[in-house]
Amino acid sequence: MRQINDVHVARQGLAVVEIAAANDRTGFAVQELLATGCAVAPVDRATHEPGDPGVRLRCFLELRQQHDS
Repeated sequence: MRQINDVHVARQGLAVVEIAAANDRTGFAVQELLATGCAVAPVDRATHEPGDPGVRLRCFLELRQQHDS
């Protein structure tokens, strides 16, 4: 995964969450749970590093905004 950019956490209420899960389905379920409580810039694919277990995905949160329904 790429490094976290300063702009992703430049002000209060912004967060970067990296999810490590056994498979895509689990990772995206966690991302969906996060989206129920705040605005999320979701990702549409997980990554797998050879030799590492499971998958990873990173999403970006805005805690001060409500999610779109």
